[in-house]
Amino acid sequence: MKRAAKLLSSLLVTLLFTWWAFRGTDWAQQWASLRTANYAWVLPYLGVLLAIHLCRTLRWGFLLSGLERVPFRALNEASAIGFMMLLVLPFRLGEFARPFLIAQRSGIRRSAAMTSVVLERIVDGIAVALLLRGLLFFVPGDSRELRLVTAGANVMFAIFGGGLVFLLFALWQQRRAVALVRGTVGRVSPRLADKVAEIVDAFVGAMRVLPGPAQTAGFFAFTALYWGLNGAGMALLANAFAGCGGADASQCTPLSLTLFQGYVVMCVLVVGVMIPAAPGMMGTFQWAIRLGLQLFVPGTVASASGLAYANVLWLCQTLQVVGLGLVMLSVSSFSFRDLAGRLAKEGAPTAT
Repeated sequence: MKRAAKLLSSLLVTLLFTWWAFRGTDWAQQWASLRTANYAWVLPYLGVLLAIHLCRTLRWGFLLSGLERVPFRALNEASAIGFMMLLVLPFRLGEFARPFLIAQRSGIRRSAAMTSVVLERIVDGIAVALLLRGLLFFVPGDSRELRLVTAGANVMFAIFGGGLVFLLFALWQQRRAVALVRGTVGRVSPRLADKVAEIVDAFVGAMRVLPGPAQTAGFFAFTALYWGLNGAGMALLANAFAGCGGADASQCTPLSLTLFQGYVVMCVLVVGVMIPAAPGMMGTFQWAIRLGLQLFVPGTVASASGLAYANVLWLCQTLQVVGLGLVMLSVSSFSFRDLAGRLAKEGAPTAT
């Protein structure tokens, strides 16, 4: 019953943001933009997406190296399948896929692998929030969209910065951190407090075997390359909508992004998809892209060729993640149904 309620609320969020993203859309111009787009740019963008997958797989390997040096094949399988499950499963159960899969392919415990995933999320959240705040200093004007994006960056930094501070405090004062959890969360639910305390204990234990300086440097180097490729790739794909030709040229509104604008829109997208929605990030993805574009182009352009660009971007990313995940799943010992069932059964208590 609780799961059905969560799924319903997630779908409602999707419907709300889908309506918000597509409100006031000039459908004729959007279809014209889609028909006149130069889809030759999709191929190099898919190449960038493969490079992005390689970067986040290798940086995860650097983070896990303090526990065990995992062979690339096992690391790649767990990464590809895990990111696919994260995209398609509701309730963010896919977050537990990578730790589960790497534990099946190595001697690393799930709790330790889960710590690496949490640290990745914290580093990415702080990095994107700081990058966005820095880039916004060079965005002119004082529009409603700019104020909304600035507020989102501040909230994102507060969430992930707070998480990092708490983990560092737990690493320094483990007993006090556990007592703090029991004293605060325990007032709402003693059972939940026990679960959270167990997770904190497991995280602290795993954090004590973090990789050495060289591996840590490798992790941050691939993190920078990962986000660098993301922003550059988004600017690259926008070239598909830079020109209008054919019979629909009169209805088409050209769209192009500089490298700087690509990074700003990327950061806005990351903030936007933090909002929990149905599997696939449908709705929040398009809304965030439209919001980011409105910092640089008129609303009429953002709601026409901008949304066409957002839909093609979403489709490319979804097909790449799901396609690569299915390929890796076909050579693994799990079926999609079996893995999804195990995650729902074993991941639910930890997700609490």
